[in-house]
Order: sequence, then C-alpha cells, then structure tokens
Amino acid sequence: MNTLSLLRIMLVVFGVAFLLIYPLSIVWPSGWAWHQGAPFSNDYYMMIVGVYAVLGIFLILAARDPLSNRSLIWFTAASSLVHGAIMAQQSFGMTDGMNHMGHLMGDVPALFAIAVILGGLLWNAGRSVGAH
Repeated sequence: MNTLSLLRIMLVVFGVAFLLIYPLSIVWPSGWAWHQGAPFSNDYYMMIVGVYAVLGIFLILAARDPLSNRSLIWFTAASSLVHGAIMAQQSFGMTDGMNHMGHLMGDVPALFAIAVILGGLLWNAGRSVGAH
C-alpha cells in the first residue's frame, strides 16, 4: 500500500472519529468531556462537537483527492497539535471540582496522533508525487 492510499484511509478514519466525538463523550466522559453532566448540557461542548462534525465530513470528502486538499489536511494536523497541547496542559488543573487527568488517555493523545499521522502521511505523499 502506498502513502497516498494510506492517507486516504486515515482521512476517512479520522473524519469518522470526529463525527463520533459526541457518542464518545457519553461512553467515556472522563476522556472526552470537559464538563459534568450530559454532553448537551454544555453550550461550549456542543459548539466544539458541531465544528468537529463539519471537519469530519470535509476530511472524508478530502479523501477523494488528498493532494488537492492539502491546506485542509495541514490545518487539521496543525490545529490538532495545538489543541492537544493546550488540553494536555489543562488536564493537570481542576475546574468545577473535576479532575481532567483522564484526557491524557483520551482526546489528548488522539489529537496528537491525528497531527502526527496526517502530517507525516501528507508530507510523504507530497514528496513521493513530486519525485515522479
């Protein structure tokens, strides 16, 4: 399997994962929700779920032609890295009496994985296409 094919697969996998953030917060709240109560009880959380759902759809669409969607993929990789770093730092604090250390095994490593995998695959796919 070549790098471009693997990139296409990972775009779909991560696109679906972004669409599943809401269900993940129900099944594993200590790793995916940053508030107490049901996911819909927090306006900010619902906003971020909506943004990630739209990103998920566009990542799935980008899988058709990843090299024509480089800016979207680089945005996903870079923003995931920044978002994950901020959440990693915030995991060590407590808000509303909640301990957020579970995020260090949930959404934080997931965002770092997305950044490294998509960024690495896009970098390599671009290099291999440019070499031909």
